Amino acid sequence: MSQFSLYFKLGVQHILDIYAVDHILFILSLNVIFLLRDWKRVIILVTSFTVGHSLTLGLAALNVVKVNEALVEFLIPVTIFLTALSNIFRKKDHFNITRNLQRNYFLAMFFGLIHGFGFSNYLRGLLGQEASVTTPLLAFNLGIEVGQIAVVVTFLLISFLFVNLFGINRRDWVMVISSGIAGIALTMMFEYKFW
Repeated sequence: MSQFSLYFKLGVQHILDIYAVDHILFILSLNVIFLLRDWKRVIILVTSFTVGHSLTLGLAALNVVKVNEALVEFLIPVTIFLTALSNIFRKKDHFNITRNLQRNYFLAMFFGLIHGFGFSNYLRGLLGQEASVTTPLLAFNLGIEVGQIAVVVTFLLISFLFVNLFGINRRDWVMVISSGIAGIALTMMFEYKFW
């Protein structure tokens, strides 16, 4: 297996691993307000998150930036909670998303910066054996993007089934999913509190 495919596979597994529930929850909380017809916006949103995630993942893996691991482990569920909470308190007329889209891209990128630090120690350990880190970092981040898109497509299809075919009210769908995510994130915040 080539170096590129090895790190690409690790990136995909990082997202699709059952232990990466924090990552999946964040992606779902970002995308629950969208429907299948919004797929282009969703891809841009997920890519914004990947850009932020990739930046800090690379900086931390290369030892350019060092952060308090306990603080990062706490901040990751905080970002999930805040995103889900913003969905819960979103006004009904804001489900026809246009006005707040640019802000969502920025927040996704900013929260991606925090999430990138969460996996940096593991990746730093892997990269310590590599002569060059450019290819592994690129492959890993592309794998993350592909994994996230797989999660998003699956979730958009499930949303389509419930909202469009089964007739579940869109606002109810967003409220139920976001409330569940917020509850899980709140539990994680108490589990990972750093003080």
